[in-house]
Amino acid sequence: MAAINGVGISWPSKLTQSQRPKWVISPSPRRCTPSSSTIKMTASIDEKKKTFTLQKSEEAFSKAKELMPGGVNSPVRAFKSVGGQPIIIDSVKGSRMRDIDGNEYIDYVGSWGPAIIGHADDEVLAALAETMKKGTSFGAPCLLENTLAEMVISAVPSIEMVRFVNSGTEACMGVLRLARAFTGRPKIIKFEGCYHGHADPFLVKAGSGVATLGLPDSPGVPKAATYDTLTAPYNDISAVESLFEEHKGEVAAIILEPVVGNAGFIQPNPDFLAAIRKITKENDALLIFDEVMTGFRLAYGGAQEYFGISPDLTTLGKIIGGGLPVGAYGGRRDIMEMVAPAGPMYQAGTLSGNPLAMTAGIHTLKRLQGPGTYEYLDKITGELTQGILDAGKKTGHAMCGGYIRGMFGFFFAEGPVNNFSDAKKSDTEKFGRFYRGMLEEGVYFAPSQFEAGFTSLAHTSEDIQRTVAAAEKVLKQI
Repeated sequence: MAAINGVGISWPSKLTQSQRPKWVISPSPRRCTPSSSTIKMTASIDEKKKTFTLQKSEEAFSKAKELMPGGVNSPVRAFKSVGGQPIIIDSVKGSRMRDIDGNEYIDYVGSWGPAIIGHADDEVLAALAETMKKGTSFGAPCLLENTLAEMVISAVPSIEMVRFVNSGTEACMGVLRLARAFTGRPKIIKFEGCYHGHADPFLVKAGSGVATLGLPDSPGVPKAATYDTLTAPYNDISAVESLFEEHKGEVAAIILEPVVGNAGFIQPNPDFLAAIRKITKENDALLIFDEVMTGFRLAYGGAQEYFGISPDLTTLGKIIGGGLPVGAYGGRRDIMEMVAPAGPMYQAGTLSGNPLAMTAGIHTLKRLQGPGTYEYLDKITGELTQGILDAGKKTGHAMCGGYIRGMFGFFFAEGPVNNFSDAKKSDTEKFGRFYRGMLEEGVYFAPSQFEAGFTSLAHTSEDIQRTVAAAEKVLKQI
């Protein structure tokens, strides 16, 4: 047990000091735990920059709304939770993105996670160009599938066999069906605020009793589709124990984000993942880690390597496709051999394992194997997170947040944030004003208080300094 500023915190014994989650809270000094010294704000905002305008984006988005529902192909892109005008991107490179009005931004979304080595990496683009000479899709096995499968299996502790698909949603759909097929049980437990794609069984309201009853969270989802979905608050072991007691012999699996990224950045309490692993074993249920976000980001072997907890099954996505559409699920050999054609559990996909996604994934993972990769991510992400929270404290805003390696987040709330209910106490209106101000200063965060942020190997110390300086400027204004 380690005590930090009067707050008792313990970590699993397997974790070294460098592996332990970093979390910080401001403005209360009694509850603030700096994970690095405050960085010097040597960067200044260029006062002579051209006038910020989104005129072309406004015109394009107005037309898009006539062509596509809400003008977008994924809801969060519409900026509804932050207000203002969505930006229409023209190009990306390294840590930067440029919109059709010519505005340039330091990007902390990274295509929602895949761009861990930076956007449009030259080595990845060159490899893709060579692969495209042979064709873009075969609809048949290719040798590249073997190569990426071997890399994934050697990296991720729990994976002995893997099946590639085309998205994280597909991966979670497949792993859910597999867990039910293997155990012969119908029910699953998920956690409030965790997102596992838009398949019907996962679209369950996140909130107290009604969540446990499995009420659908979207029109068009019949109650029958969510009847066997049980929910509990994240980080609440007793709630999970109660669900197993109430539904003895019926729970096939627990699925969770080992570090929540879809309700903002929320870390597991020190004993949470180990306790979940113990409960599933005691009840002959499977443990599924949804590592679509955390896979290859917290460590080369994902969150399960970082925390030293091996699940039975794992879902992956994003990084393993290097920015191209991809997903995967894998795990113990005896479970995976249930998947067709080796076994009776059917799942298929026309473009699964396509050569372009496999190529981008292979060359992205090769880059991540380089020395110092995760130490660098840890350094710059710590400086960024601490710098923003220090700026919040300096300007009188209640903020809290944290980071692990290349993943981070912050809330406009006193904190700490341990679950989705805590996250919902955030001042989302203030976040919206902060967000719009940061856009004008050339910094692009996820357009929602309830999404994690991502850094990459392409981000520089100058990027971090500019971002922190911009954050202090905006926080003073709001």
